[in-house]
Amino acid sequence: MLYLHDVWVNWFEGEENGYNVCPFHEWRTSDGIEILDQVPVLLIDPKTYQYIENDLQDLPKKMLDTIYKRAYIRKNQERKVLEYAAIISDGKSIMAFDTMGFQIPVRKSRLIPRQERLVLELIESREPTVYQVPYQEEKEYHILSLPPERMKGLTRKERQLKQLLMVALDQLEVSKCLEEIRYWLTEWKPDQYHAIKRMSFQEAWNTLYKELIEGWSEKHEYFCKQIIKGQTYYETIWDQEHDNSTTKSVR
Repeated sequence: MLYLHDVWVNWFEGEENGYNVCPFHEWRTSDGIEILDQVPVLLIDPKTYQYIENDLQDLPKKMLDTIYKRAYIRKNQERKVLEYAAIISDGKSIMAFDTMGFQIPVRKSRLIPRQERLVLELIESREPTVYQVPYQEEKEYHILSLPPERMKGLTRKERQLKQLLMVALDQLEVSKCLEEIRYWLTEWKPDQYHAIKRMSFQEAWNTLYKELIEGWSEKHEYFCKQIIKGQTYYETIWDQEHDNSTTKSVR
């Protein structure tokens, strides 16, 4: 069994998409960094790695048995055992997970660059273990869980705000209010006012969705701020992202 010691982790909880498990350069001083005193390192096949990184399904029993109570976390000078935690790699990408006592990777974290290099050195020239993962259909992405290509190139703040915008857009679809969707589409494309007045609800919503799903810009950000105005919970998320974006990153 391979181990790494004194491992810095920044847990992202309940994330099914790997793009939301932020790399080290996006860590913030406001994040809760923890130190794993000891954690097993597994070189696994790419299919299993993708299954763990981009989903929240049961981990292979063979893997759970291998890592059972082999990881420890250090808190206030105390060494506490973690039931199922490990660092996994497919030889290229690297991620840590902790099940918090369950059988799914509830918490996920990237590593700091120096420790990523140590992992690659540990697994060099070794053969990956192939695990049997449950059969599943190809993962379906949707408005509340966008495909990776829609998040590619975005910063942590931009990803969070884009997801917030998609939540607001999803709410618009649920409301089925024709005048409201026409209003917001006109806000986005004021030059199309006359054409928008003739659109059905679904035509207007589809048009707005196709426009907003592409990339991210200052226009997207301003539109997001406007569409969530008056919704306290969403405004709090907005404010937090803007406050956090000015917070220094961990170095």
